[in-house]
Amino acid sequence: MDDLLSNVLDAYGGLDRWNAFNELAVKSATGGPFWASKGIPENHGWGNVTIRTAQEWTSISPYDAPDHRMTFTPERVVIEDFDHRLVQELSDPRAAFAGYGEHAYWDIPRRAYFNGYALWTYLATPFLLALPGVQAQEAAPWYEDGEVWRVLQVVLPDSLASHSSEQRFYFGPDYLLRRQDYHLDVSGKARVAHYVSDHAEVQGLRFPTRRHAYARGVDDEPDRNRLLVWIRFTDFRLR
Repeated sequence: MDDLLSNVLDAYGGLDRWNAFNELAVKSATGGPFWASKGIPENHGWGNVTIRTAQEWTSISPYDAPDHRMTFTPERVVIEDFDHRLVQELSDPRAAFAGYGEHAYWDIPRRAYFNGYALWTYLATPFLLALPGVQAQEAAPWYEDGEVWRVLQVVLPDSLASHSSEQRFYFGPDYLLRRQDYHLDVSGKARVAHYVSDHAEVQGLRFPTRRHAYARGVDDEPDRNRLLVWIRFTDFRLR
């Protein structure tokens, strides 16, 4: 394991502690102009999000209707009512984005796929970087906000759904995540610089509670005038 990744995992409470739990549940709210570009109301109220720690699986309720929930895996997205009656589903969801550009509208199952993999990625970071098949290697440092940030260049396996297979994770002197860069493959490969802050400690593990994603230039500098998405997390529960 890369030395930087080892220190990062320790700073977040340790891989053994993370693996001792089966699920993480949080309340989440999000907004920002990105959603409007997909034909989705810009501000979403608080929802209940649950992820599994050992596999890429996300559930959100309510979802799109007061009595609906959605369940995501990389292979399939299901939306059902609280009596488990199927409402909508999407199999092989990644392939469903073929030909979808940066300004293409999304239907509900496509939005559910995006929400599912994105929230799992955010809530499982940095521990997902230790999963089998993930390649993580330290790259050149980055200077921002008066700090030297150490950088992990990451390549994710095809079995993990995420924004893009290649991503960069930036860590401060305390080994806590500051920023994550990726291309939004499901939206015309838009370049994104995604910032995290306000870590909370929960049952010995640490999680950022605030996220802001900005458009990123070819020089990797963020365009602070182009906020795409904001996210808030609260009420963390591990079980």
